[in-house]
Amino acid sequence: MKIPAWAVGEFFGTFLLVFFGCGSVAAAVLTGAQVGIFQVAIVWGLGIATAIYLTGALSGAHLNPAVTCALATCGNFPARRVGPYVAVQLAGAFAAAAVLHGVFAGPLAAFEARHGIVRGAAGSEASAMIFGEFFPSPGGKPLTDAIRAVVSPAAAFFIEALGTAVLVLVIFGVTDERNAGRPRELTAAAIGLTITMLISLLGPLTMAGFNPARDVGPRVWSAIFGGWGAVPFAANGWGWLTVYVLAPLVGGQVGGGVYRVFFRPGYAENK
Repeated sequence: MKIPAWAVGEFFGTFLLVFFGCGSVAAAVLTGAQVGIFQVAIVWGLGIATAIYLTGALSGAHLNPAVTCALATCGNFPARRVGPYVAVQLAGAFAAAAVLHGVFAGPLAAFEARHGIVRGAAGSEASAMIFGEFFPSPGGKPLTDAIRAVVSPAAAFFIEALGTAVLVLVIFGVTDERNAGRPRELTAAAIGLTITMLISLLGPLTMAGFNPARDVGPRVWSAIFGGWGAVPFAANGWGWLTVYVLAPLVGGQVGGGVYRVFFRPGYAENK
């Protein structure tokens, strides 16, 4: 059976997004390879740009359920294809997490031993953060009550929704052929740099996910196969769902709506 080109594009595109993105987090937390949030952010941005250049011609390089849903409601993407796209995105993210776990198994075990982290016990979000996201960013340390107070669930929801709204607005704008100022051959780079800037600003607060597939796929892997058990779904309570799934979906609709109401008419007038 021949695999549809769109499925190849979304699977491998999302795989690369997570491989480079979560890989940069893993390298930073476990080995100290990246120093500072910008170095992690630029790897994320370059990884996303690479994934888009590789897979854009196959599937449109959505690589994100929030983007797919926004395209269905505010663009011209068929609603019947949303489910299949999201399923393949989740599969690609899950596969990337599995590969990363194998790549970083040694440094991960050494990091946990060095810091007295018991995988699956309270506080092991300090190492689980290389897969799923937590608020505020653990930074390789357990979340204490004092640290948790820095970013409330409501604030985390707003941050993830806002970041996704900005991202989707930029994606719609730079891919609109009526936009005379679009970067053309550098479209993927512009999207990647947007991610870099957003992570640099918001990463310390919520780890800057803006992508339910990027979060859920690795989070499920870490819970079921990684050894963290309930921790990935319990450390922030229902935040795994509200902050890292629902907020990006809401933000994507906001970003798409702003584009549709304010930007698309202007692009059409100036074409």
